Amino acid sequence: MKTPKVKAPPRLRVSELNLRKASERLLGQHLVSSEMHYVQRNLGTTATQQQIDEHVIAVRSLPWSSIVVPE
Repeated sequence: MKTPKVKAPPRLRVSELNLRKASERLLGQHLVSSEMHYVQRNLGTTATQQQIDEHVIAVRSLPWSSIVVPE
């Protein structure tokens, strides 16, 4: 008997549009640019929808000093 293959969840681009859609769906509002850049830095170029959702929700509970990159 063959074992069924488990498909990996599809990976999406971590673009501003995808982050904007996720934040509207989960939070009901947009992320500010610093929050978007933070999520993009931490996730890289591609991620699963679940990873994007987790980071969008988590970024709102982080202290501002950990989100913004010091100049």
